[in-house]
Amino acid sequence: MYYNKLSGREYICLLFYVDDMLIASKNICAIDKLKKDLSSEFEMKDLGETKKVLVMEVERDWKRGKVSLTLKGYLKKVLQKFNINSDIVSTPLAPHFKLKATMSPTIVEEC
Repeated sequence: MYYNKLSGREYICLLFYVDDMLIASKNICAIDKLKKDLSSEFEMKDLGETKKVLVMEVERDWKRGKVSLTLKGYLKKVLQKFNINSDIVSTPLAPHFKLKATMSPTIVEEC
């Protein structure tokens, strides 16, 4: 993962997994510039808005300003593979739960 502070509280993040790349930022102009710069150096295809990351599906609710990651498709395949009949239910975090950077695990460097 690479990230860069743009201005104020804006960042741009570049995530890699094997030969896949995901660019995330609130600043569309910064995303477009980064894609242009990268494509001038590397052969790449722009697949548009992210629909899946690894096995997780990305769902957006533009009106409410929310993004969700789900495993619905993956879980359906697992349930079918093992012939388990079950309804899939949503289990969101509690509304009062807020993620903070301080909750992120830290790496203890070895001496």
